[in-house]
Amino acid sequence: MIVSWEQRKLGEYVNFLNGRAYKQTELLDKGKYRVLRVGNFNTNDRWYYSDLELDQHKYANNGDLLYLWATNFGPEIWNEEKVIYHYHIWKLELLNNNLNKQYLYTWLMTDKESIKQNTNGTTMVHVTKRNMEQRDFQFPSIGEQQKIGSIFKQFDNLITQNEHKTHLLKQLKQAYLQKIYSQELRFAGFIDDWEEHKLGELTNSFSGGTPSAGNASYYNGGIPFIRSGEINSDKTELFLTESGLKNSSAKMVSVGDILYALYGATSGEVGISKINGAINQAILAIKPRGDYSSHFIMQWLKLQKQNIIDKYLQGGQGNLSGSIVKDLILSVPNFEEQQKVGSFFQQLDNLITLNQQKLNLLKKQKQAFLQKMFI
Repeated sequence: MIVSWEQRKLGEYVNFLNGRAYKQTELLDKGKYRVLRVGNFNTNDRWYYSDLELDQHKYANNGDLLYLWATNFGPEIWNEEKVIYHYHIWKLELLNNNLNKQYLYTWLMTDKESIKQNTNGTTMVHVTKRNMEQRDFQFPSIGEQQKIGSIFKQFDNLITQNEHKTHLLKQLKQAYLQKIYSQELRFAGFIDDWEEHKLGELTNSFSGGTPSAGNASYYNGGIPFIRSGEINSDKTELFLTESGLKNSSAKMVSVGDILYALYGATSGEVGISKINGAINQAILAIKPRGDYSSHFIMQWLKLQKQNIIDKYLQGGQGNLSGSIVKDLILSVPNFEEQQKVGSFFQQLDNLITLNQQKLNLLKKQKQAFLQKMFI
């Protein structure tokens, strides 16, 4: 026999307990308890501490279900040491044994987008306790709740494991970049000195342009039009016609060319082109001459990204230029060692990409199950 899911008001089954509002003077750099604030909810923002002894309901313990109700929204099952939770966080107290905590967490995750449509405030967007208490809440029998909660907990565990693995791989790559390009670590059999050169001495480079947006005949053709946010992608949003290419400064690049972002939020990003296409003025195409490896140079530019931004884009303002990039100085080994280095990091990048794809697939599968189960 199939039993219908019940519908109740959330406030009938859940009590929303407010945390404590702190004055800045009460937040310490060291102390007995950590203070869980908005900035620490699902992030690693700076932690503050407190020595205050409070009522027990002002603390969050391992296993407590919390809900961030200001600025961002959503639940978290706290799985760390005892903390004091801030006023902008609720601790959810279950009032009925017919409600499973893991199931409630899963339901609240699916409800996040709806919550955003029922917020208040301008300087600090928030959802009210009254609004949460009045939300219609659907749930099956406690046995079915436990099964649903268990399924999505397994999904969350797999997602967390793969996020951790991807993060560790990225850290490992960064450590190898620093050690190999500083020559602290070298591959066996290579002992020759590396030589310093300006990047412009080793490569040819050029940027592109954008056809007039007002001329429809320049667009929707067969030539992929690569913009700075797409330098690591194998597809583009826009396409040019032959006429658009000929009547603009847009220039063609080939698979394997280095693409370097000069402007905007992506300044300093670099990649190897995965497609043949045209580039705009925000991208610098870099083509190595002779015995110089694209992958070796590209990985060096990745390593140097923050240094370049700090030096040439003070406060995040301004743009990079072709002349700046050409004057960058790097040390280069012989071609065989360049290939060895480039191949090593290409394999690491492939491993990171595979793990990221697996992570994205897990998130999509979880979302698909959530939609089928709750919508």
